[in-house]
Amino acid sequence: MGKQVFESGSCLVQPTGSESYWQPVPANGFVRCLFNSKALEAKAAFSAGTQTIDPGSYVREHMHDTHEEVIYIYEGEGVVVLDGVEHVLAPGASLYLAPHSTHKFVNTGTGPLSFFWMLMPGGLDDFFKQIGRERQAGDTPPAPFPRPENIEEIEANTVFGWTKS
Repeated sequence: MGKQVFESGSCLVQPTGSESYWQPVPANGFVRCLFNSKALEAKAAFSAGTQTIDPGSYVREHMHDTHEEVIYIYEGEGVVVLDGVEHVLAPGASLYLAPHSTHKFVNTGTGPLSFFWMLMPGGLDDFFKQIGRERQAGDTPPAPFPRPENIEEIEANTVFGWTKS
């Protein structure tokens, strides 16, 4: 079974039990949207998942104006440009990103850069669903594809403050 919600409200998600989306350039790779407070009827508002960035790819600089984010790196090598300063990332590194903190993730390694993310009060999963293409575990990655033409509208209606291209 891929996803189980228990009588207590707790939830177990197996590797194939979450929504997952291929991501457009420049990140490429994919996300798994594991949990969100709406679906779980959780008391604290959040969304959580994982993101994998292909070698040589990156998550462009952005910020969240009213959201806090926690990141935990569990695979690969890279850098985060945090408020304009570059910092090395390796498995075990973790970040707390305050509202208005600009950040960009770059995969500098030869393999995937993967991290767990949690956004409070949530909504990042809504963004990924709108810009990505549905993915199933074991699928062959698609050829790189562009971001939607209405990306600014999607960002404005989800969890982003100002962004740069």
